[in-house]
Amino acid sequence: MGKKKTKKPASNVIAVNRRARHDYFIEDRFEAGLALEGWEVKSLRAGSAQLAEAYVNLRKGEAWLVGAHFSPLRTTSTHVSANPTRDRKLLMHRHELDRLTGAVERKGYALVPLDLHWHKGKAKLSLGLAKGKKQHDKRADRKDRDWQRQKERILKN
Repeated sequence: MGKKKTKKPASNVIAVNRRARHDYFIEDRFEAGLALEGWEVKSLRAGSAQLAEAYVNLRKGEAWLVGAHFSPLRTTSTHVSANPTRDRKLLMHRHELDRLTGAVERKGYALVPLDLHWHKGKAKLSLGLAKGKKQHDKRADRKDRDWQRQKERILKN
């Protein structure tokens, strides 16, 4: 018998980028660690992070999370000047970075942050290797969702 796949508990998820699935076709998923400062970890534990305008940039063979907003807590240390939107380095294996670099530069893919979550006590970022959706694709998705909702209503009665 095979293993039964289960979803992550909701308590492990810190922040979700809801626009990602709306604006992109997600073709592949990766998980990356984050190089964080102490106040950022405390902020994540409090659940104050936003990925809405974030994206991943590849520079000099390294991946960086750009535009993510981690709100500093009032109780953080007074001698640290907190920059809530600083670029954060993503921690990934070299072979993963090489594969992503090839896909982004040669094939026209984009790297999109999908969600922030906890994994064994460490903050992780789920990335999606994605292609942008056109306007007609978004309309088709909306139409399918509406039809599924309507079908469930009909079958329920």
